Amino acid sequence: MDEKVPKSNIIETEIPMGTVHPAALEPYRVRFFVEDEIIQEAEITIGVNYRGIERVMEGLPVQKANSLTEKICGICSNSHVWNSCRTGEIGLGIEIPNRANYIRVIMGELERLHSHFLYLAHGCEVLAHETFSMRIFYLREIIMELLAMIGGNRVQYGCSVLGGVRPRCDLNEAKLQRLKDDMDKVDEALGDFANRFTSDSIVMSRIEGTGILPQKQAIKLAVTGPSLRATGVARDLRTTMSEYDDFDFNIITQPDGDVKSNLLMRVLESFESIKIIRQAIANIPEGKLVNNDWDMVDTDLAESYIEVPRGTLYHSYSLENGRIRHCVIRTPSMSNIGAMQYACIGNHLTDGQLCIVQCDPCFTCTDRAIEVIRR
Repeated sequence: MDEKVPKSNIIETEIPMGTVHPAALEPYRVRFFVEDEIIQEAEITIGVNYRGIERVMEGLPVQKANSLTEKICGICSNSHVWNSCRTGEIGLGIEIPNRANYIRVIMGELERLHSHFLYLAHGCEVLAHETFSMRIFYLREIIMELLAMIGGNRVQYGCSVLGGVRPRCDLNEAKLQRLKDDMDKVDEALGDFANRFTSDSIVMSRIEGTGILPQKQAIKLAVTGPSLRATGVARDLRTTMSEYDDFDFNIITQPDGDVKSNLLMRVLESFESIKIIRQAIANIPEGKLVNNDWDMVDTDLAESYIEVPRGTLYHSYSLENGRIRHCVIRTPSMSNIGAMQYACIGNHLTDGQLCIVQCDPCFTCTDRAIEVIRR
């Protein structure tokens, strides 16, 4: 029997948090059921951010619908439009130029850096360590400026289109040199942060052994991405993506499935992202940015899975007269958030929000799910 599953008894004390809470970047509601300030059960309710994106996409021209996916989330905007374009390219059989693939990888890894840095800064904020938080926000600012340099915006960069990337996202020698210089700065500063962070005994004592999610339970609950790798499972979809065939990187894992493992996952994965970007800068091929040599035809349902900062992102749709049909988008936070209800159990109430945010939840991405009840 699982020791963390509470016995069938009535827990009278309920502590609600949200839908607005200082430890949460987005609105959601949590109900903690506690005895002697220890969490015995937790219930997370989402839905505040629901906007019906998939329903809006239904019937739109595919290029317009792909652009709309950027609006799902400001943090994951590049991931969504990349995977949405990738879905159409799989269905239509479009071959992507190598230069465009390299730029997509650079944008994907820059977005991973800015997402992981936001997570680390927010995590330090929840830990009430403002100095660490501000140090990481400073590093994230460097990444945001690089994203703006390539895409023209700090949020929703509009890089990927069917067949490749937009011409304005091309990288000349000056931009490549700036990328290289800034990666050197970030690498050094991140190393300094990591040393200071892991040497702080107060921080380590707060996060070590807190919010444990065992590997067996993580697999059972379909946890994905860094939250799964934090339990020791070496699964990263970048190893299956053809866009990453030319790049050498390590799959980072941590053994304990607690808050410490989740925080260290993002730090160590950030070094791998820097490594990938450096390889892309050094080896980016010449050639076209967009392949326009294809015909718009009706397609069967096409599916695409990619590895994004929080885990596995799934897009699927078919095309009819150049318009989207049967669109489904599934984000990694959908299963990761549910697993955090389990991770809360047995922890002190003051660590409740810390246990939830350790998976880097993205509620805006997730709020498209519906529950089908058959009577």
